[in-house]
Amino acid sequence: MIDLLTTFQWVILVLTALCIGMSKTGVQGLMLLAVPYMAMAFGAKASTGVILPMLCMADIIAVVYYKRIADWKVVAKLLPTAILGFFVAIFVDRLIPANEFRQLMGWTLALVLVVMAWSELFGKENRWMKRWWYSALFGLLGGFTTMIGNAAGPVMSIYLLSMRKGKMEYIGINAWFFLVVNLLKVPLQIFVWDNISWDTFSLNLLMLPIIALGAWLGISIIKLFPEKAFRRFIQLVTILSVAMMFC
Repeated sequence: MIDLLTTFQWVILVLTALCIGMSKTGVQGLMLLAVPYMAMAFGAKASTGVILPMLCMADIIAVVYYKRIADWKVVAKLLPTAILGFFVAIFVDRLIPANEFRQLMGWTLALVLVVMAWSELFGKENRWMKRWWYSALFGLLGGFTTMIGNAAGPVMSIYLLSMRKGKMEYIGINAWFFLVVNLLKVPLQIFVWDNISWDTFSLNLLMLPIIALGAWLGISIIKLFPEKAFRRFIQLVTILSVAMMFC
């Protein structure tokens, strides 16, 4: 497979690896900038099989660095329905053509953006976050969007912003949640969607140094952000990411 890649595919692959590393260590949203180009270069479903192992590699780097900064109670609340979201995505995949996936994800995430706006306007009075179904809903949306297109970043961003998590705790929870979720996705994409193989994994191994470089850049950049500026940055990137899904 390596010998068959075009120059365009190599460029997109390298840029995606760099974006993944930076995104996983704090510079959120860069991943969704790469997803459309990966779909263009490798095909919609095939690209998710190329991306997933790289995400797992970056998740491991992020967890090693941020391992002490995470609230496992938050992660535990999200995981059960996130796993359910995997199977909802597999079911939907059989009903909806691949070219409509982006629109589906866009509308799903647009609905979730309403929650973020509500949280910002009425954060102190918002009692939804205390209800059992609040975490369950975001877990389901996270599992669904990550399985269908590795696009759960905005879902988690909105959830953690609405929970008023600080910068470092936000990044730590993200790291642990996505490490568990992405590792659980691997068998499904190997045996159900059949889009991960030794050929695609060899590409992932070649990209490991680029991912590590991106992770270092992400850690360096995020240290420069004050708490308030980080929150505004995540909000802006989330809105832009959702808007891109309709382009």
